[in-house]
Amino acid sequence: MEKIKNKDKFYEEFLVRNLGFVSQNEQEFLSTTKIFICGVGGMGGACLESLVRMGVQEVGICDIDVFEISNLNRQVFCNLDSIDQKKSVASKEQSLKINPFLNIKNWGEDWVNHIDEICQHYDILVNGCDDIKSTLIIYRKARKYKKPIIDAFASPLPSVYVTRPGEPTPEEWLKYPSLGLPIEKLTEQILQGCFQKELEHVIANTSSEEHIHMKYAIELFEGKRGRMSLAPMVILTGNLMAYEAYYMATKKPSKTDHRGYFLNTRLNRIEKKNNFILRFLKKRFLKKELNK
Repeated sequence: MEKIKNKDKFYEEFLVRNLGFVSQNEQEFLSTTKIFICGVGGMGGACLESLVRMGVQEVGICDIDVFEISNLNRQVFCNLDSIDQKKSVASKEQSLKINPFLNIKNWGEDWVNHIDEICQHYDILVNGCDDIKSTLIIYRKARKYKKPIIDAFASPLPSVYVTRPGEPTPEEWLKYPSLGLPIEKLTEQILQGCFQKELEHVIANTSSEEHIHMKYAIELFEGKRGRMSLAPMVILTGNLMAYEAYYMATKKPSKTDHRGYFLNTRLNRIEKKNNFILRFLKKRFLKKELNK
Protein backbone atom coordinates (compact mmCIF):
# COMPACT_ATOMS: atom_id res chain seq x y z
CA MET A 1 0.00 0.00 0.00
CA GLU A 2 1.23 3.47 -0.91
CA LYS A 3 0.16 4.98 2.40
CA ILE A 4 2.50 2.88 4.52
CA LYS A 5 5.63 3.84 2.58
CA ASN A 6 5.80 7.24 4.26
CA LYS A 7 6.24 6.92 8.02
CA ASP A 8 4.99 10.39 8.95
CA LYS A 9 1.89 10.15 6.76
CA PHE A 10 1.17 6.66 8.09
CA TYR A 11 1.28 7.80 11.71
CA GLU A 12 -0.80 10.88 10.95
CA GLU A 13 -3.64 8.74 9.62
CA PHE A 14 -3.06 5.76 11.95
CA LEU A 15 -3.42 7.81 15.15
CA VAL A 16 -5.91 10.49 14.11
CA ARG A 17 -8.80 8.80 15.99
CA ASN A 18 -6.80 8.91 19.24
CA LEU A 19 -7.06 12.70 19.31
CA GLY A 20 -9.75 13.77 21.72
CA PHE A 21 -8.89 11.03 24.17
CA VAL A 22 -5.37 12.41 24.08
CA SER A 23 -3.90 15.73 23.02
CA GLN A 24 -1.13 16.01 20.48
CA ASN A 25 1.39 16.35 23.32
CA GLU A 26 -0.02 13.34 25.14
CA GLN A 27 0.18 11.28 21.95
CA GLU A 28 3.83 12.25 21.73
CA PHE A 29 4.35 10.98 25.29
CA LEU A 30 2.65 7.71 24.32
CA SER A 31 4.70 7.35 21.18
CA THR A 32 8.02 7.85 22.96
CA THR A 33 7.40 5.75 26.08
CA LYS A 34 9.30 2.46 26.00
CA ILE A 35 7.41 -0.51 27.45
CA PHE A 36 8.51 -4.07 28.18
CA ILE A 37 5.96 -6.89 28.40
CA CYS A 38 7.02 -10.15 30.01
CA GLY A 39 4.71 -12.82 28.63
CA VAL A 40 2.56 -12.16 25.56
CA GLY A 41 0.00 -14.92 25.91
CA GLY A 42 -3.29 -13.99 27.55
CA MET A 43 -3.18 -10.75 29.52
CA GLY A 44 0.20 -9.72 28.14
CA GLY A 45 -0.87 -10.29 24.55
CA ALA A 46 -4.05 -8.24 24.97
CA CYS A 47 -2.02 -5.49 26.63
CA LEU A 48 0.54 -5.54 23.82
CA GLU A 49 -2.10 -5.29 21.10
CA SER A 50 -3.77 -2.28 22.75
CA LEU A 51 -0.45 -0.51 23.31
CA VAL A 52 0.53 -1.01 19.67
CA ARG A 53 -2.85 0.27 18.49
CA MET A 54 -2.53 3.29 20.82
CA GLY A 55 0.66 4.25 19.05
CA VAL A 56 3.38 3.17 21.47
CA GLN A 57 6.35 2.96 19.12
CA GLU A 58 8.90 0.98 21.12
CA VAL A 59 8.14 -2.24 22.97
CA GLY A 60 10.11 -5.20 24.19
CA ILE A 61 8.56 -8.62 24.62
CA CYS A 62 9.49 -12.10 25.75
CA ASP A 63 7.82 -15.47 26.20
CA ILE A 64 9.16 -19.00 26.53
CA ASP A 65 6.06 -20.84 25.28
CA VAL A 66 4.49 -21.73 21.94
CA PHE A 67 0.85 -21.21 20.98
CA GLU A 68 -1.33 -24.27 21.52
CA ILE A 69 -4.91 -25.07 20.66
CA SER A 70 -5.93 -24.48 24.28
CA ASN A 71 -4.76 -20.86 23.87
CA LEU A 72 -7.39 -20.15 21.21
CA ASN A 73 -10.02 -19.54 23.89
CA ARG A 74 -8.50 -16.21 25.02
CA GLN A 75 -5.09 -15.24 23.57
CA VAL A 76 -5.41 -12.49 20.95
CA PHE A 77 -2.35 -13.42 18.88
CA CYS A 78 -3.26 -17.11 18.83
CA ASN A 79 -4.97 -18.32 15.67
CA LEU A 80 -4.74 -21.32 13.38
CA ASP A 81 -1.74 -19.81 11.60
CA SER A 82 0.24 -19.26 14.82
CA ILE A 83 -0.39 -22.66 16.46
CA ASP A 84 2.98 -24.29 17.31
CA GLN A 85 4.80 -20.98 16.75
CA LYS A 86 6.72 -19.32 19.57
CA LYS A 87 4.41 -16.79 21.18
CA SER A 88 7.01 -14.03 21.12
CA VAL A 89 7.79 -14.59 17.42
CA ALA A 90 4.14 -14.76 16.31
CA SER A 91 3.18 -11.76 18.48
CA LYS A 92 6.00 -9.69 16.99
CA GLU A 93 5.00 -10.62 13.43
CA GLN A 94 1.35 -9.75 14.01
CA SER A 95 2.19 -6.50 15.82
CA LEU A 96 4.21 -5.39 12.80
CA LYS A 97 1.13 -6.05 10.66
CA ILE A 98 -0.64 -3.41 12.77
CA ASN A 99 2.24 -0.94 12.73
CA PRO A 100 5.02 -1.72 10.24
CA PHE A 101 7.20 1.01 11.76
CA LEU A 102 6.97 -0.41 15.28
CA ASN A 103 10.29 -0.83 17.07
CA ILE A 104 9.66 -4.18 18.72
CA LYS A 105 12.40 -6.34 20.20
CA ASN A 106 11.94 -9.98 21.06
CA TRP A 107 14.27 -10.69 23.97
CA GLY A 108 13.89 -14.43 23.45
CA GLU A 109 13.80 -17.30 25.86
CA ASP A 110 16.92 -16.17 27.70
CA TRP A 111 15.44 -12.72 28.49
CA VAL A 112 16.11 -13.23 32.20
CA ASN A 113 19.85 -13.09 31.45
CA HIS A 114 19.29 -9.57 30.12
CA ILE A 115 16.99 -8.34 32.88
CA ASP A 116 19.38 -5.60 34.01
CA GLU A 117 19.60 -4.21 30.47
CA ILE A 118 15.83 -4.48 30.10
CA CYS A 119 15.12 -2.61 33.33
CA GLN A 120 17.56 0.13 32.42
CA HIS A 121 16.18 0.61 28.89
CA TYR A 122 12.39 0.52 29.31
CA ASP A 123 10.26 3.09 31.15
CA ILE A 124 7.43 0.78 32.18
CA LEU A 125 7.41 -2.96 32.87
CA VAL A 126 4.30 -5.11 32.40
CA ASN A 127 4.20 -8.56 33.96
CA GLY A 128 2.05 -10.87 31.88
CA CYS A 129 3.78 -14.12 32.78
CA ASP A 130 2.44 -16.79 35.13
CA ASP A 131 5.82 -18.03 36.36
CA ILE A 132 6.47 -17.13 39.99
CA LYS A 133 10.26 -17.24 39.79
CA SER A 134 10.30 -14.93 36.76
CA THR A 135 7.89 -12.61 38.53
CA LEU A 136 10.11 -12.40 41.60
CA ILE A 137 13.14 -11.63 39.43
CA ILE A 138 11.30 -8.83 37.63
CA TYR A 139 10.06 -7.23 40.85
CA ARG A 140 13.42 -7.38 42.57
CA LYS A 141 15.19 -5.85 39.57
CA ALA A 142 12.47 -3.22 39.07
CA ARG A 143 13.04 -2.07 42.66
CA LYS A 144 16.78 -1.81 42.03
CA TYR A 145 16.26 0.33 38.93
CA LYS A 146 13.24 2.25 40.30
CA LYS A 147 10.88 1.16 37.52
CA PRO A 148 7.09 0.74 37.84
CA ILE A 149 5.45 -2.63 37.22
CA ILE A 150 1.91 -3.17 36.00
CA ASP A 151 0.52 -6.57 36.93
CA ALA A 152 -2.67 -8.55 37.57
CA PHE A 153 -3.68 -11.23 40.04
CA ALA A 154 -4.44 -14.87 39.26
CA SER A 155 -8.13 -14.16 39.61
CA PRO A 156 -11.45 -15.07 37.98
CA LEU A 157 -12.29 -11.36 38.14
CA PRO A 158 -10.53 -8.85 35.87
CA SER A 159 -7.89 -7.15 37.99
CA VAL A 160 -4.89 -4.85 37.84
CA TYR A 161 -2.35 -3.41 40.25
CA VAL A 162 0.59 -1.05 39.91
CA THR A 163 3.75 -1.22 41.99
CA ARG A 164 5.57 2.08 41.73
CA PRO A 165 9.13 2.70 42.94
CA GLY A 166 9.21 2.61 46.74
CA GLU A 167 5.92 0.72 47.13
CA PRO A 168 5.87 -2.78 48.66
CA THR A 169 5.99 -5.65 46.21
CA PRO A 170 3.56 -8.61 46.29
CA GLU A 171 6.36 -10.68 47.78
CA GLU A 172 6.45 -8.26 50.72
CA TRP A 173 2.85 -7.35 51.47
CA LEU A 174 1.48 -10.83 50.75
CA LYS A 175 4.34 -12.32 52.80
CA TYR A 176 5.58 -14.85 50.27
CA PRO A 177 7.75 -17.63 51.74
CA SER A 178 10.45 -16.46 49.28
CA LEU A 179 10.94 -13.21 51.17
CA GLY A 180 14.59 -12.69 52.06
CA LEU A 181 15.82 -15.69 50.07
CA PRO A 182 18.07 -15.45 47.00
CA ILE A 183 16.50 -16.62 43.74
CA GLU A 184 18.81 -19.61 43.45
CA LYS A 185 17.58 -20.92 46.82
CA LEU A 186 13.91 -21.04 45.81
CA THR A 187 12.57 -24.59 45.63
CA GLU A 188 9.43 -25.68 43.82
CA GLN A 189 7.73 -26.00 47.20
CA ILE A 190 8.59 -22.41 48.09
CA LEU A 191 7.41 -21.15 44.69
CA GLN A 192 4.13 -23.03 45.04
CA GLY A 193 3.76 -21.43 48.47
CA CYS A 194 4.14 -18.00 46.87
CA PHE A 195 1.39 -18.77 44.38
CA GLN A 196 -0.85 -20.03 47.16
CA LYS A 197 -0.40 -16.75 49.04
CA GLU A 198 -1.63 -14.89 45.96
CA LEU A 199 -4.65 -17.17 45.54
CA GLU A 200 -5.43 -16.91 49.24
CA HIS A 201 -5.50 -13.12 48.93
CA VAL A 202 -7.78 -13.27 45.89
CA ILE A 203 -10.25 -15.72 47.42
CA ALA A 204 -10.30 -13.99 50.83
CA ASN A 205 -10.81 -10.47 49.50
CA THR A 206 -13.17 -10.88 46.56
CA SER A 207 -16.37 -12.62 45.56
CA SER A 208 -14.35 -15.05 43.41
CA GLU A 209 -16.26 -18.06 44.70
CA GLU A 210 -19.41 -16.66 43.04
CA HIS A 211 -17.78 -16.66 39.61
CA ILE A 212 -16.06 -20.06 39.51
CA HIS A 213 -16.53 -23.66 40.56
CA MET A 214 -14.54 -23.96 43.79
CA LYS A 215 -13.58 -27.57 42.99
CA TYR A 216 -11.32 -26.26 40.21
CA ALA A 217 -10.02 -23.42 42.38
CA ILE A 218 -8.94 -25.88 45.06
CA GLU A 219 -7.18 -28.03 42.45
CA LEU A 220 -5.42 -24.89 41.18
CA PHE A 221 -4.44 -24.00 44.75
CA GLU A 222 -2.97 -27.47 45.20
CA GLY A 223 -1.04 -27.23 41.93
CA LYS A 224 -3.07 -30.01 40.28
CA ARG A 225 -4.33 -27.96 37.31
CA GLY A 226 -3.42 -24.91 35.26
CA ARG A 227 -5.00 -21.50 35.62
CA MET A 228 -8.60 -21.20 34.51
CA SER A 229 -9.21 -18.58 31.83
CA LEU A 230 -12.12 -17.03 29.93
CA ALA A 231 -11.70 -14.68 26.96
CA PRO A 232 -13.55 -11.58 28.27
CA MET A 233 -11.87 -11.80 31.67
CA VAL A 234 -8.36 -12.25 30.27
CA ILE A 235 -8.65 -9.68 27.47
CA LEU A 236 -10.30 -7.12 29.75
CA THR A 237 -7.53 -7.61 32.30
CA GLY A 238 -4.91 -7.04 29.59
CA ASN A 239 -6.68 -3.84 28.59
CA LEU A 240 -6.85 -2.64 32.20
CA MET A 241 -3.08 -3.10 32.24
CA ALA A 242 -2.80 -1.15 28.97
CA TYR A 243 -4.89 1.63 30.52
CA GLU A 244 -2.42 1.93 33.41
CA ALA A 245 0.47 2.16 30.94
CA TYR A 246 -1.52 4.80 29.05
CA TYR A 247 -2.00 6.84 32.24
CA MET A 248 1.68 6.62 33.11
CA ALA A 249 2.86 7.49 29.62
CA THR A 250 0.53 10.51 29.25
CA LYS A 251 1.19 11.58 32.86
CA LYS A 252 -2.48 11.28 33.81
CA PRO A 253 -3.20 10.40 37.45
CA SER A 254 -4.37 6.92 38.40
CA LYS A 255 -5.60 5.75 41.80
CA THR A 256 -4.56 2.16 41.15
CA ASP A 257 -1.94 1.20 43.73
CA HIS A 258 0.15 -1.86 44.65
CA ARG A 259 -2.93 -3.61 46.10
CA GLY A 260 -4.97 -2.94 42.98
CA TYR A 261 -8.62 -3.74 42.46
CA PHE A 262 -10.94 -6.40 41.08
CA LEU A 263 -13.74 -5.64 38.66
CA ASN A 264 -16.97 -7.52 39.31
CA THR A 265 -18.59 -7.27 35.88
CA ARG A 266 -21.72 -9.15 36.94
CA LEU A 267 -22.59 -6.71 39.74
CA ASN A 268 -20.96 -3.62 38.18
CA ARG A 269 -18.74 -2.86 41.15
CA ILE A 270 -15.12 -2.60 42.22
CA GLU A 271 -13.87 -5.01 44.87
CA LYS A 272 -10.77 -4.30 46.95
CA LYS A 273 -10.79 -5.80 50.42
CA ASN A 274 -13.35 -7.64 52.54
CA ASN A 275 -13.77 -6.99 56.24
CA PHE A 276 -11.67 -8.94 58.73
CA ILE A 277 -14.41 -11.40 59.74
CA LEU A 278 -15.26 -12.33 56.14
CA ARG A 279 -11.57 -12.75 55.27
CA PHE A 280 -11.12 -15.00 58.32
CA LEU A 281 -14.10 -17.16 57.40
CA LYS A 282 -12.97 -17.53 53.78
CA LYS A 283 -9.45 -18.50 54.80
CA ARG A 284 -10.83 -21.05 57.24
CA PHE A 285 -13.05 -22.49 54.50
CA LEU A 286 -10.03 -22.73 52.20
CA LYS A 287 -7.97 -24.58 54.79
CA LYS A 288 -10.86 -26.94 55.45
CA GLU A 289 -11.20 -27.76 51.75
CA LEU A 290 -7.47 -28.36 51.41
CA ASN A 291 -7.42 -30.72 54.38
CA LYS A 292 -10.23 -32.95 53.12
